[in-house]
Amino acid sequence: MHFITKSFKELTTDELYELLQLRSEVFVVEQTCYYQDLDDKDRHPGARHLLGYHEGRLAAYLRMLPTGVSYPQHQSIGRVVTSDAVRGQGAGHQLLEQGVALCLSQDADLGIKISAQEHLQAYYGRQGFVTVSGVYLEDGINHVAMVRVPQQLTT
Repeated sequence: MHFITKSFKELTTDELYELLQLRSEVFVVEQTCYYQDLDDKDRHPGARHLLGYHEGRLAAYLRMLPTGVSYPQHQSIGRVVTSDAVRGQGAGHQLLEQGVALCLSQDADLGIKISAQEHLQAYYGRQGFVTVSGVYLEDGINHVAMVRVPQQLTT
């Protein structure tokens, strides 16, 4: 898997189309979640888009947002998605590992907060995220808030 990171303005029209297509395939079609995926957070000046390519095709994606955009005291990762073609091959773990590393390179002193689908708690837990809320509904799907605290606070 080959990864690139870009701001919204750096994305080409093809890259934007491919990432929106992947998000739609998974979040709307596969998960039958008929809610608006697009929000102005994609275009926020501090947003970073991590695109993972496998055999020349976009196969994985996530979005990183700076502190204050989704959460007042945390950076955040969201819109984590892999194509069906690479699931079960470790692509999701590579993607999340890259995203966490990029967030920490921006500000290692800040934790990362996510809104995770409830059934994916173990997946995020492998990268050091811990559940900090009860289950709540987001777009009709059960979610939990999870936080990855800075490394120096855990030692």
